[in-house]
Amino acid sequence: MLAKLSLLGLWFLQGQTVGWDVMSMWRSMGYLAKAVVVLLILMSAWSVGVMIDRFLMYNAARKQSRVFVQQVAGALREGKLDEAISIAERNKKSHIAKVVATGLSEFQAASSQVPDAEVIEAAKRGLERSVAIVHAEMKRGLSGLATIGSTAPFVGLFGTVVGIINAFKGIAAEKATGLSAVAGGISEALVTTALGLFVAVPAVWAYNYFTNKVEAFDVEMDNSSMELVNYFITRRSGKK
Repeated sequence: MLAKLSLLGLWFLQGQTVGWDVMSMWRSMGYLAKAVVVLLILMSAWSVGVMIDRFLMYNAARKQSRVFVQQVAGALREGKLDEAISIAERNKKSHIAKVVATGLSEFQAASSQVPDAEVIEAAKRGLERSVAIVHAEMKRGLSGLATIGSTAPFVGLFGTVVGIINAFKGIAAEKATGLSAVAGGISEALVTTALGLFVAVPAVWAYNYFTNKVEAFDVEMDNSSMELVNYFITRRSGKK
């Protein structure tokens, strides 16, 4: 705060005008500071792309899962496994449908290929593989958000350091401490610092939000897997 007041005091005393709009600050930046800004903009664009992609994917998974659960319940009650698999294939964006389809396919294949005692275990292994694969699909891109959220402030801090160095260079070059001597360096420091935070904060928020969504999906897939295993056990017991 004291530093800002001192700079403003120098500005009024010397009667100098400095452009603080975006274009003026961009023109006053050095090549290294501009490179930092471009890098931060690219990081921001990538993180926004991931946010949109994950948001659309999770919404579609949630909506299709609601429809799938209602439709597949009736097919399983009637013992129509082929129909249940076909329902799952019509809801390909549903995380639950992907797991259930794999479990049903494994159960059908194992029923004709392995001894009765191993059918349930084969279905369990198929369900576990499917849950792991779907979990990886759901988490795709989230590690990048975490990386951007943790590194963007440091990239901005690097630009801040560069701006401060340029401010001191301006003082040395003009043999003065007026605002015009340090305006370019200050603009670099302010822009890169603000942009680094602007990129990092939404990325961290989105990462935490989407991570919670993935954890909820994991619980739903685990519950569906256990219910399907119980269904297989009941079905095999009924046949005996």
